[in-house]
Amino acid sequence: MGTCATLSRELTEPLAATAAAAATWLLVEQAGPWGAKALTESHLDAAVGRALDAAAEGTGVRVALIRRPGRHADCLPTARHEVIVAHTAPGDSWVRRTAVADPAELLALDFAALGAGVHGGFGAEHRGDPLALVCTNGRRDRCCALLGRPLAAELAAAGHAEVWEVTHLGGHRFSPTMLVLPFGYAYGRLTPTSAKEVLAATAAGHTVTEFSRGRSYWDRSGQAAEQAVRELTGETGADALTLVQQSDGPVEVRHTDGRRWQVEVVQGVSEPPRAESCGKSPATPVRMDVRSIRELSGH
Repeated sequence: MGTCATLSRELTEPLAATAAAAATWLLVEQAGPWGAKALTESHLDAAVGRALDAAAEGTGVRVALIRRPGRHADCLPTARHEVIVAHTAPGDSWVRRTAVADPAELLALDFAALGAGVHGGFGAEHRGDPLALVCTNGRRDRCCALLGRPLAAELAAAGHAEVWEVTHLGGHRFSPTMLVLPFGYAYGRLTPTSAKEVLAATAAGHTVTEFSRGRSYWDRSGQAAEQAVRELTGETGADALTLVQQSDGPVEVRHTDGRRWQVEVVQGVSEPPRAESCGKSPATPVRMDVRSIRELSGH
């Protein structure tokens, strides 16, 4: 039987609207091996991992571990841990970074404020290249190791200084998957060539719709609506579109030039059944389908 990524590709399962939702990412460097539940199964103190996960609950912050590409022997504990915090709101995205001796220090952060886009002066502003976070946690899904780790290594070898392996981005069956900051778009089924295209586009303030799984700032219906407008208009500017979402009903997509669209998104399931992750039983994953899109008159 093939891998979950092979089957998903063969079934032409859509990439759109499959990104993990997170207004803000808290990324903590932890070298060495990762278990399936990396926050509590790595060289990071398990109690600290549990506490970080609990502190982020319901705040819009998503916590993940990162490490530089390469071999990951069961090495000695890291003396300093790089920490990256990234907010992904359109028109107000930012990346801040610092290093800490003990990740327990991060428990003092105001997670609700971070989720709302208020960094409180944390660390220093990152103004360099886009950050590429490639999912590589083979203990969680073998596709991430088989497809993700070579991609991360290739990008690093090509001279992209800000390439990191990350523990979990969701959607193993879309491997290799990559989250790119500062805008927070996730991408799937990448090749080294397309990944480099994505990084170049991001550096120029754009997104690449063809490989996009969505902007993590939005929930899945919002991701679907934004993607539909991008496909309709050909707009690639990362911050050109924003959304007005209701608890139910259509999503309104707004362009910075004043244009507006009403997009009706419905939840469906992907048939036939397929494994959402290697080793899991076949299931019918939820998918978001755009039923209609209508441009609204007036600005």
